[in-house]
Amino acid sequence: VKSTIEACGQLKRIHPNQEEAKIVLQALLDVNVPKFLNDDLPLFENIISDLFPGVARPESDHGALIEELKNECRMMNIVPTEWFMMKVIQLLDTIGVRHGLM
Repeated sequence: VKSTIEACGQLKRIHPNQEEAKIVLQALLDVNVPKFLNDDLPLFENIISDLFPGVARPESDHGALIEELKNECRMMNIVPTEWFMMKVIQLLDTIGVRHGLM
């Protein structure tokens, strides 16, 4: 709960005019999705859609980050698959709200 509240605070500072429901939804997604297994994601998505009916899922703009990731992948001979890029962004989101990683 503390991580979600902190994520809400960070998002509110970045987007002061955005609706609270969208901020809370984005914070819940940022904090929880990286921790779930693929089998658990549909259940989580159903819970979220029940908690936030009619609230559109906020889109995150990672355009510049994705381009830099692709450049770094090319330099390191890594194939920048969509899954890999998603995991890197999830790791960034996790680092933003947690003090450590396991």
